[in-house]
Amino acid sequence: MNRLPGLDVLRAIAIVWVMLFHSWIVGGLSDPFNALAQYGWMGVDLFFVLSGYLIGYQLLKPLSRREPLRFGQFYLRRAFRILPAFLVVLAVYVLFPSWREAPGMQPVWQFLTFTLNLLIDYDHNQAFSHAWSLCVEEQFYLLFPFLAWLLTRRPSTTVTVCAGIGVIVAGMLIRGYASLHATNYLESIYYPTYTRLDGLLAGVMLAAIQTYRASWWSALQARANWLAFAGLIATGIAIGLFRDRTAFAATVFGFPLLSLGVALLVAAAAGSRSFGRWHVPGAGWIAALSYSLYLSHKLVIHGIATALASRPAIHGLPAFAIYAIAIFLVGALLHYGVERPFLRLREWLGSRSPKMAGEPDASLG
Repeated sequence: MNRLPGLDVLRAIAIVWVMLFHSWIVGGLSDPFNALAQYGWMGVDLFFVLSGYLIGYQLLKPLSRREPLRFGQFYLRRAFRILPAFLVVLAVYVLFPSWREAPGMQPVWQFLTFTLNLLIDYDHNQAFSHAWSLCVEEQFYLLFPFLAWLLTRRPSTTVTVCAGIGVIVAGMLIRGYASLHATNYLESIYYPTYTRLDGLLAGVMLAAIQTYRASWWSALQARANWLAFAGLIATGIAIGLFRDRTAFAATVFGFPLLSLGVALLVAAAAGSRSFGRWHVPGAGWIAALSYSLYLSHKLVIHGIATALASRPAIHGLPAFAIYAIAIFLVGALLHYGVERPFLRLREWLGSRSPKMAGEPDASLG
């Protein structure tokens, strides 16, 4: 799949929105930015839909051509994409405790096994807790190839749709029960993989439509502007529901509604009939850095806050500029110094061995 400028715009929005949300580390932003930043966690849901769509298409396209699914190739490519930058940032968190945005941190083995989101004690161990979303994606990468292979052995629209509805309903029921009985929203509702599959599923469904129902996809693309409008409306309603994030209605219905709205925006961005054709200056660069930015930005925010603590005269817009410049400098250093060399190594190995060859990546992780 060729790189799509509209998806780069969405990815850039997602990472900037998430970083604004994490400004709570330094006490939040002043108005009117606080109103925007408080919903920045939704950027993660945007990443989930993007990953579901892009990874889903990467796996479903060869399956639709009756080609064998090369599991080893897929996992090897994912490892080269995910692990180098992640392990570098994890090493920083482990070796330099004073650099952490919070003193407590879960055991290293939970990060290495990508089980942090299922086991975290958030009240005591908040450092590098944003790796929870990477755990969700890694578990998705691990299981989805097998599910895709199984469902496409004897393709059935009915079975696929029923499986998707089952996942959504199960997530709603689990979140509803947790909303009524659990005491920790993050640990029981927000972090676990089994409660956060709505976005990934929405993205996969888009990929399935594009792959197996080309006429449906063409019809959607012909109405891309309407898709974008409907996506904004659905996302706006979801934002209204999430004014109280822990409320029963938001917990049960908010996540699927948000995923639907974001999926409509992704569908509109995946073509050239709406904002998908826009080449926004800088969006592609920010999108390329998004993974490194996501991993490292909390460390940078904490470091700058510590440095500015003794300089109260620096505040407001100048302080915001310092934070932004530092975050992007460190993100770029991690991207160009770690991510890119390993991606080049992966492509070099792919040129020498068909086991490593594959389609280019375009997802966050």
